[in-house]
Order: sequence, then structure tokens, then C-alpha cells
Amino acid sequence: MNAAFRDCEGFHRRDFLRFGVGGLFGLSLPEILRLEAHAETKPSNAGSKTRRAHAVIQVWLAGGPATIDMWDPKPNAPEGIRGEFKAISTKIPGAQVCEHLPHMAGLLDKVTVVRSLYHTIPSHGPATVFMTTGNKPTPALEYPSLGSLVARLLPAPPAVPPYVSFTQLRSGAAGNAGYLGPAYNPFIVEGGGGGRNGRPDLRVRDVSLPSGFSLQDLEDRNRLLEKLDRNFASLDRSTAIVDGLDTFHRQALEILRSDKTMKAFDLSREPTTTREKYGQTPFGLGALAARRLVEAGVRYITLSIGGWDTHARNFDTLSKRLLPQLDQTLSALVQDLGDRGMMENTIVYCAGEFGRTPKINKGAGRDHWARSMAVVLAGGGFKSGYIHGGTDLQGTAPVSEPCTPDDISSTIFHRLGIDPSQELTTSTGRPVTLFREGKLLEKLLA
Repeated sequence: MNAAFRDCEGFHRRDFLRFGVGGLFGLSLPEILRLEAHAETKPSNAGSKTRRAHAVIQVWLAGGPATIDMWDPKPNAPEGIRGEFKAISTKIPGAQVCEHLPHMAGLLDKVTVVRSLYHTIPSHGPATVFMTTGNKPTPALEYPSLGSLVARLLPAPPAVPPYVSFTQLRSGAAGNAGYLGPAYNPFIVEGGGGGRNGRPDLRVRDVSLPSGFSLQDLEDRNRLLEKLDRNFASLDRSTAIVDGLDTFHRQALEILRSDKTMKAFDLSREPTTTREKYGQTPFGLGALAARRLVEAGVRYITLSIGGWDTHARNFDTLSKRLLPQLDQTLSALVQDLGDRGMMENTIVYCAGEFGRTPKINKGAGRDHWARSMAVVLAGGGFKSGYIHGGTDLQGTAPVSEPCTPDDISSTIFHRLGIDPSQELTTSTGRPVTLFREGKLLEKLLA
């Protein structure tokens, strides 16, 4: 692996995985469905009056973005802090962002920017866990990701995967189901921007047929498996798993036969102009596919663009590679969801594991800094054109409306109609609150 694509703690960044949840855990889709059916179910208030959204698209900036050079510029700070970028005006009077985010500047009246987020974990792995689970990491318990919780508490329509991920997060615990068990792990996207005739070849592992494998081949294999299953069942009819295998297998086949997911990943159905607006990159195509997955009924999608661990050449990396991609794709996603009337029911959440130091180091970079950071929220009942909180003149720490990752998670779940103080039960019978210390940030709500 090229060392240039590793972060400072040795993790290799990928925008797309080359393996799926089935390969990762050695489970077939019928086994995953069986585990899901055997998992304990408790009622939630997902249909409550607080619900405004039914899906989340999480845009993950892996490595820790320098939000002082993005959403919270400090043009009046000393030279060694304010950085090389100019601050530009936005659609929110008096609010500025970095000059390399011109499209988002023109759409800032459609989003909320939280400038007062902070925590105390300046290490990639644990910080990623905190930000993507809404719980401080502990060796005593592996918390589920937000996507896994949504899959558990807000089921998707039949024949649609509830939780889809385009990316491998810094820590396995951050993206997976933790104490909920593997039934609620994400379905992993494979492929990228290339394909036959230049078409994208995005697909979900275990939810699409392998290349060269026809539906007739699937039916033939199914008949053979049914015969084998009957033979095995006759040997041990007291085993509940054997007795129910046909049912789970039929469910698996329903997902494989369904054209909902396949259509969502067929980006050739989109006009060329739309694909160009999102950007002809894995990140851009992933965001477009995420919008189509929401239309198909998927509840939680995570996509990522890595490379934000800018200990050196921060301004060069941001201006030439990262910010132009993020600006184009994130603005296209927000605009497209709005044009289609989907923003009211879809939350877009753009974040990384922490921010970066106000002080610029000798390598023209910024180091880890969790004491101040910014995130962007849009849709799903969040305010439009709102800046929440602020940091001091040098971006060191919040000076108004301070909040933490569990507060953000609690507020997102409130908008999904899920009580953030609800309890789930681990496999050992231990009750666990979704977000033990999170509080609702009512000022973010429309």
C-alpha cells in the first residue's frame, strides 16, 4: 500500500471497500436475516410526532478536517493561525466560509453550520467511534454505529437494505453494529466510477448478483439448495434454525430478485448533466447513488472522502484536491435533494472525527485538535441558514453554545422520531441507553 494514503496512525484510507459484510463476518445473506429475526425487538417511537426525517446521508471526512480553514475561518487572527485562504461572504448575512467553498457559500441559507462542537479525544480511532456512535468509547462495551441503530429502530421497506456504507471507517467499531450483533452491520458498496462503456459499476455485496450470474442460475441454485435443505431438515427436525431455513432463504432471494437496489446503482439512468454536477469521482458518484438509495427506501447511507489528516501541506492539499471535490459534491447533493422535494425527509450530516490546531506547524500543516470543530447539517427539520455557536478569535475553543458529538447524535435521532434516551438490550441482557450523555439541541430545530 502507498504510504501516502495512510493517516498518521497507519490506517489506509479507501473511499470504497473491496469486501462486503458477508465476507467480513463469514455470513451469508440468509444467515444475516436469520440473526436479524432472532434479535430482540423492542418498540420504539419512530412514528412519533417528533419525526421529520426517515433517512440520513452521512458525509464522512476521514482524517480530521481543518474546519478553521473551511466552515469557521478566522481572517482577523494572527498570520500563524488565520491560514492562507481568504474568507468569502455567504447567503447568511455576516457569515463567511473559505474561498474554496464557493458553491456551499451560495447554499449556506439551506443548511445549519455548527461551529461550537468539541470533545476531548484527539486520536483518530477513538474520536471516530465517538463521532459515529454518539458515545464515548469504552473497553467495556462496543457501541453500534448510528447507521446500525437506525437499521435496528427504523426498518427499511421489504427487499431494501436498511444501512449501506460506501466506506471503511477508521475503526471497525465506528461503522459496525457493536452490541447489536452482525445482523445490523452495513451492507458494503463495492466498485467505483468505472465500468463497461464508462458506466459506474456500483453494487452492494450480497444484494446483487455476481457478474455473469443470471437470475435463471439463481433459480437453479435455489432449487438445489431447497432439496438439500429438506434432506438436512429430515435429519434433525428439532432444530429451529433448520426448520426456518427455507423462510430465511426466501427472504434472501427476495432481496436478490428485487430491482430496487439494482436500479438505485444504475447511474446511467441519470442525465449526464446531473452526474457532472455531482462530479465524476468515486465520491461524487457515491453521493448521487446515495440520493437514489434514499429514494429506494434505504434509511442510512455513509460515504466518505479521505485525506484530511493534513499534518503537512494543509493548504495545498485542501485547495487542490479536497475542498473542490467536497464543495462540488456536497452542494450538488443539497441542491438536488431540495429540487426533488426530499430535503424535508432526508438529513445530510457532514463531519469528521475532530478539527485541527489553530496554530500552523512548521510543515505548513495543522495537527489534531478536538477542542473545537464544525459540522454541517441539512434537511430533516433542521434550521436553514443558521450558524450555531461560535469559537474564540483564534478558533481555540467554543465561546457560545458548546455541544458534543452525543448532543448532535441525540438531535439527529430526535428528528428521526427515535427517543435518544431509549434503551436497548445487549446479548447479555444489559440495558444500554442510546446516547447516555447526549442532550437535545433545540436551537438547531426548525
